[in-house]
Amino acid sequence: MIPRETLEQIAAANDIVDVIGSYFPLKRAGSAFKALCPFHQEKSPSFTVNPQRQRYHCFGCGEGGSVFDFVAKYESVDFPTAARRLAERAGIRIVEEERSPGEDRELNLRKRLLALHQQAAEWFHHLLMTDPRAKPAQGYLRKRGLTGEVAQRWKIGYAPDAWEALTSWARGQDYTRDEIVQSGLVSLRDAENPQSDFYDRFRDRVMFPICNDLGEVIAFSGRLLASDAQAAKYVNSPETPLFKKGDILFGLHKSTRALIDKKSAIVLEGQIDLITAFEAGVQNVVAPQGTAFTEKQARTLKRYAEEVILCFDADEAGRKAAERSLPALLGLDLGIRVIELPPGEDPDSLIRNQGAEAFVSRVQAARDYFDFQIDAQAATPDFATPRGKVKFARAMAATLRLINDHLLREAVAGKVATRLGMPLSEFWSLLTRAPKYGQSARAGSADAGSTFIQALAAKEPIEVLTLLALGDSEIRRWISAQPWSARLFEMEGAELLVKIIDSDVSLSEPASLAAFSAGLDDPAQAHLNALLDHRLPENRLGAAQDCWNAIEKRDLPRRRELLTARLRDPNLSAGEVTEIQKQILDLQKLLTDISRPLSPSGSQ
Repeated sequence: MIPRETLEQIAAANDIVDVIGSYFPLKRAGSAFKALCPFHQEKSPSFTVNPQRQRYHCFGCGEGGSVFDFVAKYESVDFPTAARRLAERAGIRIVEEERSPGEDRELNLRKRLLALHQQAAEWFHHLLMTDPRAKPAQGYLRKRGLTGEVAQRWKIGYAPDAWEALTSWARGQDYTRDEIVQSGLVSLRDAENPQSDFYDRFRDRVMFPICNDLGEVIAFSGRLLASDAQAAKYVNSPETPLFKKGDILFGLHKSTRALIDKKSAIVLEGQIDLITAFEAGVQNVVAPQGTAFTEKQARTLKRYAEEVILCFDADEAGRKAAERSLPALLGLDLGIRVIELPPGEDPDSLIRNQGAEAFVSRVQAARDYFDFQIDAQAATPDFATPRGKVKFARAMAATLRLINDHLLREAVAGKVATRLGMPLSEFWSLLTRAPKYGQSARAGSADAGSTFIQALAAKEPIEVLTLLALGDSEIRRWISAQPWSARLFEMEGAELLVKIIDSDVSLSEPASLAAFSAGLDDPAQAHLNALLDHRLPENRLGAAQDCWNAIEKRDLPRRRELLTARLRDPNLSAGEVTEIQKQILDLQKLLTDISRPLSPSGSQ
């Protein structure tokens, strides 16, 4: 491992403009430099180099990072080779050092879990194609129009109706108990005891591998075959060291080129809808791992597309899913349209029954989101009343406030005001006074410092806390001094935050940032790059406290419920009962304390 001090020295000695300019010409554009992107075909330059931050970013394909990342990507070499070439360029001698045992364990676990998932996908697929037990699964796929060739291309598989089939196979491949449990492919019999026995999570299901944008299998979604009212139709992998549900878009590893070419992304609800559309030639398609977009998923799409076309079910649940996607999508100034399907149809059934052309025509006819909402509301009796129309206008104004681009917001406001039959001045007055969609009036008037903070403080508090720690060393010290800081190590989604707290990275020193980034794996680097797009809020300590309160308010009730459930154990001693009751009271007091407002000094 190359020491961080050496990486900082290499980064400081290799100005990113000079390095990239030695490969192809750059043209100054204000304080930055631009060129045609070397990583994808384009006619107008979207590849930008920022000399102040010593970073590059392509707004067309999403590639970006430090000088190390550019050399590694451009020359198709690994990171150590890129670092050595830059060291040679600057006349710097590298003396490598070994990784720490903890870093080695983390890297090795990731490699082992990736190998386990890839081999499991092959095993599931082999069973689908050859095992007699898979005949119902084969019949189901034929009924959905998915041939053996399609199953091969998407590595669709079959999980047998057995409690330990995959477990026995994985042990036969020399995977350890810890690796099998951490993969999420099995479920613990006692969720509160990590050492308890476990069984296969997926049983008698058609298996769809979920891949990251590099095409690596990181999780699975299993579709139930038997008719069982007690079992969920779909079961997905839990979050693991490889898989974070809110980060992944199903199908992205196959649809990236189409997204760039079409400059639009069609968002579908499920794996089969996506596979059917893709195989029918409609390839600019993705599917979130849930019914609404997260900030990370929206930012991923922003790299490739200018417009998002939502295709959720044409019922109340589908409409709500579209609404829940608004903060993430509109906050990035992405255009949003909505596909309307015939009653009772989804993309899969429409394509199978009427052909791809029928679906393409629905895509082409997709309406602007605001037109769609106005038409839907206009069909209700409430819209005919003055009170109902004003109430809806206020809701539309709150939604429009999510749009950051001032000119775009004005253009959309003019269209909405016209559709509502209101003078633009009156609607604009509503817009300027309205809180953002999903916020209270008090929250809307508060200075949160940036759209990122406003949109995510309540929904993704760890994200905001990570941004604050990255940009402010005082916040890092404040977090480390809190009695709850040790719990960050066990929290899902806090991996980058923990690394930032343990570092001395400085945003004002590009070499420091480049060296810190170099020590991260690919997902963490992408996470870091996304954070760098945002400004810090003014009241950073207050924002940090708000974030932790949001985390606690979400986590404390769950911990209290677990303790309450333990009280029902008839084998507890009187002393154990007393201790658990004390812990429950302590949790309740903590929940009450964090709900109190802060004093101006930041203490409670």
